[in-house]
Amino acid sequence: MKLSDEIRIEAPRERVFAALNDPDILKRAIPGCQALERVSASELTATVTAKIGPVKATFKGRVTLSDLNPPESYTIAGEGKGGAAGFAKGSAKVTLTEDGAATRLRYEVNADVGGKLAQVGARLIEGSSKKLAQEFFAAFKAALAAPAPEARPAAGPAVPAPAPQPAHGLPMWLVVGGVAFVVALVTFLIVLR
Repeated sequence: MKLSDEIRIEAPRERVFAALNDPDILKRAIPGCQALERVSASELTATVTAKIGPVKATFKGRVTLSDLNPPESYTIAGEGKGGAAGFAKGSAKVTLTEDGAATRLRYEVNADVGGKLAQVGARLIEGSSKKLAQEFFAAFKAALAAPAPEARPAAGPAVPAPAPQPAHGLPMWLVVGGVAFVVALVTFLIVLR
């Protein structure tokens, strides 16, 4: 299966690239993400619960980043397994280009699925993938649009404000990660759903 898209993000390219490499931002933005951990500078693991048609499962995936060219591009490759629900493996090429004060993020994904996932049909998987990608980018854009934390006055105890909640209900502090990981992992895990 091949998927591609281009998204305009109202933030400078360097800020978008940094956010795509921040596991906290990514975790918040990936629908159904339960865990996201950086294993090394170029490798991440994730646990995501997802449903595609009648197939619902928890998927565990691992992705590797390569061809890093900050803040312009990278390649992400990986695989995820959902037990009896099946598996997915693939790669994605992610590019960021400046568009005035904004950034255009383009991704091209090649993925293969097997098991029960493959039985639900390519159209259902593609439709679910597109929907999940829209949810991810809406939460990601919201995280980038949030104002930077203000400096607190020196006097008085610091009282933390409640974290804002994105549309899918995950706390905003969970959404920070790598461009390669975001597009590849999100699309990759979305294909797994």
